[in-house]
Amino acid sequence: MRTAYQYKLRPNSDQIAIIEMWLELLRRQYNYRLGEKFSWWSENLCPVNACPLVMPIPQLRDHPDYYSQKKDLVNTKDKFPEYKLIHYQVLQDCIKRVKFAFDRWFKADKSGYKLGRPRFKGKGRYLNN
Repeated sequence: MRTAYQYKLRPNSDQIAIIEMWLELLRRQYNYRLGEKFSWWSENLCPVNACPLVMPIPQLRDHPDYYSQKKDLVNTKDKFPEYKLIHYQVLQDCIKRVKFAFDRWFKADKSGYKLGRPRFKGKGRYLNN
């Protein structure tokens, strides 16, 4: 017989401040990575029936996929030292959330319903999907 216990966390004021700082940094990271994907999408968007035939097609920018964004976390931690306080698994989960949100925009669910464009998270809205 397996039993499961649930414990209510009661952080003190210092821990609450740290958690809120982490959530704000993660919200900024989420918005930045989502903005990267949207800018790549808008720069490289060219419908098939409207591509220029006379002009050469410009070189495409590297696609900011899940692995390239994960690799860029090292640069983020170098440029912004406050991100060093956050564990790397949590930052990788933030990028995974961006990937899932962007993928859901293009793929339909089982009933054929497509979800809308992912939104940028406002202040204090990182945890709410």
